[in-house]
Amino acid sequence: MQNVTHFSLKTLLLVSCGSLMTMACSAETSDEEALEPWQQAQKTEVWEPVPPVVETPKDAPPSDAIVLFDGSDLEEWEADDGGPAHWKLEEDAMTVARREGGIRTKRDFCDIQLHIEWRSPTDIEGMDGQDRGNSGIFLQERYEIQVLDSHENETYPNGQAGSVYKQHIPLVNATRPRGEWQTYDIIYTAPRFDDEDELESPAYVTVLHNGVVVQNHVEIQGKTEWIGAPSYDEAHGCDSLYLQDHDAAVSFRNIWVREL
Repeated sequence: MQNVTHFSLKTLLLVSCGSLMTMACSAETSDEEALEPWQQAQKTEVWEPVPPVVETPKDAPPSDAIVLFDGSDLEEWEADDGGPAHWKLEEDAMTVARREGGIRTKRDFCDIQLHIEWRSPTDIEGMDGQDRGNSGIFLQERYEIQVLDSHENETYPNGQAGSVYKQHIPLVNATRPRGEWQTYDIIYTAPRFDDEDELESPAYVTVLHNGVVVQNHVEIQGKTEWIGAPSYDEAHGCDSLYLQDHDAAVSFRNIWVREL
């Protein structure tokens, strides 16, 4: 008899709790239904943080951009050896001084949005493949987005314009004819390393070539290598952007970054 009584009390308590929960849910549902639609909508409105305002003037960098080259000087750049950058300035553009070496930014960057415009030379007599308008944009001086005259120019696809060199083939070939200005818009997430200098997360990059997505948030597999497989062989922090001298008179203009 005691067991039966105990069971009945337990059951009664469970039923009572269930009933209370049902009543609470019913009350909540009833309250919700009593609200006007605009009051219900307010419950999912988030008012903070408020995004800062960025001005986006036509044919000019965003107001929060760091302008690295506007055609006037090379003050934001230095040579391989750390001295002044010796590339040629002409018509609001800078052109590779062949065999003088690449140039790097004086500032260091990690996660960025990068805008850069480039133009391959028109003098291509006797040149094809990788010898035609070759240069490169190295993120953190290590990870290369290839610059190449890839208009009607056969080469290995993971080395053509818009490739993550020797790592990712571009989705399409969006290259304009030589002599015309090309645009890269690059969204880059730098790699992270832990306290023991081990890789925590790799780098990722998205590339738009002339407004067309050619790399869609692809994983960078490590430092760019001409021979052998890429790897993250060293931990590092923020570092320079580097433009390559590959013995071709490639020109660049309108370079700016936004730190993310």
